[in-house]
Amino acid sequence: MLGLIHNELLVIIGRWRSYIGFIGISILMPLILWGFVHGSNELHQDYVRELGGTFVVVGNIFNAFLATYIIMNTLWIHIPFLITLAAGDSVAADGSNGIFRITLTRSVSRLKILISKLLATYIYTAALLIFCAFWSLGVGSLVLGTGDLITIDNGILILDESQAWIRMALSFALAILVMCTVATLCFMFSALVNNAVGPIIGTMFLIIISYMIMGIPLEFFEKIEPYLFVKYFNVWWDAFKDPIPWGEIGKKLGILSLYSAGFFGIAVKVFLAKDIKT
Repeated sequence: MLGLIHNELLVIIGRWRSYIGFIGISILMPLILWGFVHGSNELHQDYVRELGGTFVVVGNIFNAFLATYIIMNTLWIHIPFLITLAAGDSVAADGSNGIFRITLTRSVSRLKILISKLLATYIYTAALLIFCAFWSLGVGSLVLGTGDLITIDNGILILDESQAWIRMALSFALAILVMCTVATLCFMFSALVNNAVGPIIGTMFLIIISYMIMGIPLEFFEKIEPYLFVKYFNVWWDAFKDPIPWGEIGKKLGILSLYSAGFFGIAVKVFLAKDIKT
């Protein structure tokens, strides 16, 4: 299995589309950090007004932690799109190129090949999120500095620097698990077709439509909302609550895991019956 995963990672590395996400983040993140450097005073004043005179603020509360928190709140459509660029190719590309005519005639089972492709996709997903964390937290710490993290969401939470690092690590770990669900959805579509464009469009269509349904204040849509997997994407927010609601985190991750299992189950059923002769 490790050999299969290694081979699939080499395939991902060999596709030019796999680098679009890293290139995009390398272009976007410096621009965002540059904007934060020049607009930090304005953002600092906005937060001070939100505090409403409750606290005496000494120094600038805007730092790499707060910048990362803001970035994670604004990239939840962009990051899934970057992930689908690689996940969409995972199975469909081999089908369109006729590679399955060689690989699926070997002694290795189709299920093992499919699992290795999915795990390689997960590794790519994790690498992309870690790369984003490198820019926002790593480079951001050098540019913006570090300090206490102050978040305002149904209350005010103040975390000292040591706690902020732990909460950030937890939030990115949860974000990786969330994006693995997106990767699995795109992977399922990739197993259904032989064109990588379809899985990308299908995945983003479902995500955008789900967000639109959640944003419409109608009773009918409110009844549907608990069954939308994107409703649980905000599990990373729970890393910034005090105390950390581990039960709620477990529930949300459990629901996302069920969706991922369902997506993968459909992919397995289709892939095992795939015709490699035509």
